[in-house]
Amino acid sequence: MKIEFVDADTKPTEATALAVLAFEDGEYSPAAEALDGAMGGALKRAIAASRFKGAAGQTVSILAPAGVTAGRVLVIGAGKQAAFDAKGAESAGATAFNTAKDSGSEALLLLMPPAGPERQAHAAFGIRLAAYRFDKYRTTEKPEKKPTVTSVAIAAADPKAAAKTFKPLAGLADAICYARDLVSEPANILYPAEYARRVQQLTKLGLEVEVLGEKEMKKLGMGSLLGVGQGSVRESQLVVIQWKGAKDPKAQPIAFVGKGVCFDTGGISLKPADGMEDMITDMAGSAAVVGAMYALAARKAKVNAVGILGLVENMPDANAQRPGDVVTSMSGQTIEVINTDAEGRLVLADALWYCQDRFKPQFMIDLATLTGAIVVALGKDLAGVYCNDETLAANLAAASTASDDVLWRMPLPAQYEKGLESWVADMKNIGPRQGGSITAALFIKKFVNGLAWAHIDMAGTAWKSGSTVPTIPSGATGFGVRLLDRLAADFYEG
Repeated sequence: MKIEFVDADTKPTEATALAVLAFEDGEYSPAAEALDGAMGGALKRAIAASRFKGAAGQTVSILAPAGVTAGRVLVIGAGKQAAFDAKGAESAGATAFNTAKDSGSEALLLLMPPAGPERQAHAAFGIRLAAYRFDKYRTTEKPEKKPTVTSVAIAAADPKAAAKTFKPLAGLADAICYARDLVSEPANILYPAEYARRVQQLTKLGLEVEVLGEKEMKKLGMGSLLGVGQGSVRESQLVVIQWKGAKDPKAQPIAFVGKGVCFDTGGISLKPADGMEDMITDMAGSAAVVGAMYALAARKAKVNAVGILGLVENMPDANAQRPGDVVTSMSGQTIEVINTDAEGRLVLADALWYCQDRFKPQFMIDLATLTGAIVVALGKDLAGVYCNDETLAANLAAASTASDDVLWRMPLPAQYEKGLESWVADMKNIGPRQGGSITAALFIKKFVNGLAWAHIDMAGTAWKSGSTVPTIPSGATGFGVRLLDRLAADFYEG
């Protein structure tokens, strides 16, 4: 998708959809007022004849009348003018693109209010996210099913300033879309070794990437992680990504750890067939980590950061882990495996221990599509966050609000640990059905060795079917990338 910033007086062509903004309470942007004048009041008459009130997300689309050099005119609701901020600009830009993309127009020209380069840049960012499509495997898609808009121009009083402001946002958009691509890939193509190979290609951004295979992990004693992947013909991998952007390259890093189950059948505790195809997304936590590291490198963030990916397949082979098996984690703690479908926490146990043991970071945040229980509790728009440190929790809450990757803090009640007690090992890998997301977090907490830590259970937010969010097409969301980038930018750079 080509996105550019152009002079405010740029004229559209007949192949262009021309978009202007209108606000609640009958307020119009100057561009909308000028366009309505050129149309002899036809624009406002069309609005009055509809149910359009200017609320965010509302639209009116009309064929351009004689005298207007555009193929179509779009009016985009932007909410209350006094509250129109960067987020509002993202939503308005995305809504304009979504309205125009299947209209037959080849280009979109968006006339923004004269509010400075920041909102114009964020409108472009919203368009970039809205324009995402994962269509690399479609070979027979009919032309009428494909979006017609291939280029977007955003009118600005100072196009150079808007383009400069957009540059870091473009890098962030690339990172989010990269994470979406990873989550969208089918599991026969994106298995652990191929995933690791793709991450290694990101060294071109200045990232350092190291890959540990099963031989190296066995030497480290990672019996918890390796047990999950032992039923697969695909070798498990541990990927270490480093970004050294701080003034002192040896300064204590921040750390992100991602669950990367490239496909999850449930193992011997086999999942039902209905919906199992969605388990290609069970590596979305690791994709968020990759995307965040990509974003930090793209904008040359002044921070040292480490990303750890535990990459496995959970398959029901004759060699697969069985319920009742006991494994020894890298920490030395033993785990009785009650349910092989509670595998993500086993991967994180060794990945987190390795992270804190080797890098001694300021904190660790793990991200995982971990439990169905969190979806029952919070639905599909909020991820649950568990945290043992109040400063980290507060910083995550602020980053969540700023980024729109929405978190809801969940409790870590010590009395629930009793549900993880095992008769044969130090712990079980799963507790009772009630409070399942909480006991999963308490299990993971046993492997952070007292370090400041947060666990983000994003099972409901990694994928949206029938999305109504303008900046998120149906499919992989890229949840977590923007959150972690904002957390680093606002609290840990310098």
